[in-house]
Amino acid sequence: MPEYRTISLLAFVFLYAPLIILIVYAFNANRAALIWGGFSTQWFVKAVLNDDLRRSALNSLIVAAIATPVSTLVAIPAALAFERGRFFPGRSTGEALIGMPLVAPEIVTAIATLIFFEAIGLRAGVGNIAIAHIVFCIPFALLPIRARLREMPRDIEDAARDLYADSWAVFSRVTLPLLMPAIVAGATLAFVVSLDDFLITFMVAPAGATTLPVYLYGMLRVGVTPEANAAATILLVISIAAVVLSSVLVRPRTVKA
Repeated sequence: MPEYRTISLLAFVFLYAPLIILIVYAFNANRAALIWGGFSTQWFVKAVLNDDLRRSALNSLIVAAIATPVSTLVAIPAALAFERGRFFPGRSTGEALIGMPLVAPEIVTAIATLIFFEAIGLRAGVGNIAIAHIVFCIPFALLPIRARLREMPRDIEDAARDLYADSWAVFSRVTLPLLMPAIVAGATLAFVVSLDDFLITFMVAPAGATTLPVYLYGMLRVGVTPEANAAATILLVISIAAVVLSSVLVRPRTVKA
């Protein structure tokens, strides 16, 4: 219906217009962020040369580089257990606990994680953030892997067993190659979630372990600048590229039995 299309269009404008404005003003030659003074790329250069910003970006990459493979390695056996394994006691509870970060408000997860770390006295610097991100990223890595397993006919694996392949051979030569696009997609989603996370990082990050989103927030507290716009644009481009890659990898494919 026409009115639905209009509402959808307005919703897209509401969501994406601020991002477009941010990108446009990242190329603003004027130091005043919201007063256009001509086209310039100087703020991208200054953002790249900013030592504190580079250090924060490095922290973000380190955390994401730890959280992505670990959460994905946890998600693979979990997906196999839920989709290919037999029923076992506590299965429903396990599924609910793994999926909890998807439904619980992130601020609740952040506060609970902070309380837990304080209770056990964990002060591992960037390690605190990495542990929190691993737990938070597991369901995001799990979703595309489970979806792929549901699409895969069991006949392929059964045929391999009929040819006297043991469980490891079935997994390594049949299941894993077919799952690889979904695994890469899940890892990509986990990487984006970890790289972009603010609330959990803001709560659990100790002094000296600032990540890029938290650093950008600190920059914006003293006023919006073209340098902050440039740094946010770089982060946005990386996130969009990762999401596009993920969407390409999880496109439905026909699996022949």
